Amino acid sequence: MSRNARITEVAAVGIRVTDQQRALAFYVEELGFEVRRDVPFGQGRWIEVAPPGATTTVALVADGVPAGIRLTTKDADADHAYLHAQGVDADAQVLRMGPAVPPMFGVRDPDGNNLILIEGS
Repeated sequence: MSRNARITEVAAVGIRVTDQQRALAFYVEELGFEVRRDVPFGQGRWIEVAPPGATTTVALVADGVPAGIRLTTKDADADHAYLHAQGVDADAQVLRMGPAVPPMFGVRDPDGNNLILIEGS
């Protein structure tokens, strides 16, 4: 019996931006999105915006942060082990950046698109 990864939802779609503040102003002021998260992240910020009422957000990612789709998983360690065993192109290990940041790791689909699995509820 095969087991599937424990992915529960598409949490965010990360898009690369050259200027986070300019992008934030566009999405909020021009498109009417709400700011869902704006916190320090590494040497920059982690910013997520979304239309009112939407569950999936758009992450405005700066250089050095992978763009791609963020998926929520119930167990990052178990999914990482499972996907590695299946031969999926996955990061070598689960990334742990501290208590305020959930465990996460990246995988690439057959076309090289980034998917980041982030442990959450």
